[in-house]
Amino acid sequence: MKKGFRLKWWLNFTGGGLGLAGAIFVAVRLYANAGQIDLGCFNGANWFIFALLAAVYGISNLLLASAWWYVLNYLAVKSTWFGAAKIYGQSQIAKYVPGNIFHLAGRQALGMAAELPPWALAKSTLWELGMIAVAGVIWGIFTAPLLWPFLSVWLSSMLFVAVLALLLACAYHRFSPSIAAALTCQSIFLALSGVVFIGILRVVVPAQTLLPPFVVLGGAYVLAWLVGFVTPGAPAGLGVREMVLLFLLGGQIQQADLVLAVVLGRLVNIVGDFIYFVMATFIDKKGRIAECERQ
Repeated sequence: MKKGFRLKWWLNFTGGGLGLAGAIFVAVRLYANAGQIDLGCFNGANWFIFALLAAVYGISNLLLASAWWYVLNYLAVKSTWFGAAKIYGQSQIAKYVPGNIFHLAGRQALGMAAELPPWALAKSTLWELGMIAVAGVIWGIFTAPLLWPFLSVWLSSMLFVAVLALLLACAYHRFSPSIAAALTCQSIFLALSGVVFIGILRVVVPAQTLLPPFVVLGGAYVLAWLVGFVTPGAPAGLGVREMVLLFLLGGQIQQADLVLAVVLGRLVNIVGDFIYFVMATFIDKKGRIAECERQ
């Protein structure tokens, strides 16, 4: 067996093994969290909505894969979009493994097995993490009315639009259209994540209950996601995200309803990530990598 082939086999084995570990951990978490939900309080229509929201969240992960693909293009690494989506999806589910870094290690291993330059993979990860953190901070502007009631939703919305437009313009002119496109994909993903949480909240909370404006709820979710994202050692922000949501929205929504929505939100996200993992598994391997340009 040639050395190059043996190394590629081990890289594929490592990356795929981390992805499988993530899938197993997801199944364990689903089983553990299912006991926290009173299944009897939801009807068939409710569960259909939850399943639909999980599918929306899972498919929206393609936006994150697209952002990574755009970053690779910026770094002069030519990969097919399908190839990037496959690698991203197979590795991303490992974020649920305690340690919060195994999806990154899995992506590095699978990328190297696909003959992508190691330095470019590492650099693309830093770019991706930095950009999505910045995008999350910008979405957090919508939570300003929760923290400072004298600020109106209208004012925070206008500030959000101005800051996001300025950021995209700077990314486009200072770096490249690819970086601006990556930021756009990440921002849309965060928006859809907020929409998914709002959808869950509308099912859980009684119809007559007055909720904060949708943009405030979405901003609160994204800000909570960001805090969990940057917390070392928390798998997929587990626990941290929920704690921040309770802090931000605890005074706006009844505690029991909010806790139930938070638990359901976690389950929907886990199912969605698993859906993307399955989708990525069936992407055609032959289209994985078209060309690599090393500089």
